[in-house]
Amino acid sequence: THNLLAAIADTDLPVHLVHLGTMGVYGYGWSDDSLIPEGYLEVMLETPSGVVKRDILHPASPGSVYHMTKTLDQLMFAFYAKNDRIRVTDLHQGIVWGTQTPQTVVDERLINRFDYDGDYGTVLNRFLMQAAIGHPLTVHGTGGQTRAFIHITDTVRCIELAIDNPPEYGERPRILNQVTETHRVRDLANLVSEHTGAEVQYLANPRLEADENTLKVDNHTFLELGLNPTTLSDGLMAEVREVAGKYAFRVDDSKILARSLWRKDM
Repeated sequence: THNLLAAIADTDLPVHLVHLGTMGVYGYGWSDDSLIPEGYLEVMLETPSGVVKRDILHPASPGSVYHMTKTLDQLMFAFYAKNDRIRVTDLHQGIVWGTQTPQTVVDERLINRFDYDGDYGTVLNRFLMQAAIGHPLTVHGTGGQTRAFIHITDTVRCIELAIDNPPEYGERPRILNQVTETHRVRDLANLVSEHTGAEVQYLANPRLEADENTLKVDNHTFLELGLNPTTLSDGLMAEVREVAGKYAFRVDDSKILARSLWRKDM
């Protein structure tokens, strides 16, 4: 990311950098039940001459090295936007689910990658894949982890909207929350189980994270720009199960369960 920013700063091209970040920079539970703003938090500072109002980057609370790298990215964006007037839009994206967009259904060769393994697979796609092949739905811990979600069609649309609506030169990075809905993990598992008959299996959590958390997210900018959210539906879940079932012969069963512990003593 730094190499890219330095390269942009060395050119005179009218570059607008759109970065696909993550909701994970905010952490899960830090804000309790307050609304997570789009990147910036208004704070009041007590000074000897009185109270001063400032907008700061929302305090970061990354839960993984992956989220930490995105946190470092946003600090570099702030610097280069201020120092070199680089235009940046940083998209704090929720968990992507689904497999197809209107474009990819045109030809089977355009189908998207589908990560299902215990370390990198996204939770709802994992559940739908597990249901398709007759594997128990693997819920880590209590399943009370609340996460933000977005369908793959909306992900593509949000990137398009971000590209078409760049910030002005000299503006701070525009940070947009790229999410459409939030769900608890156990609720998703129960929903998939009701529709498929799959067993829900609770396993020890290999991650270091809160057992339960709330999550309220401000996503007003994309809605104002024209995003028409695609929310969880039976038809779209069935589409994922069908794709997973069609390619079930490719599944490596040894990769389904999470094997990596986030700390040695866990």
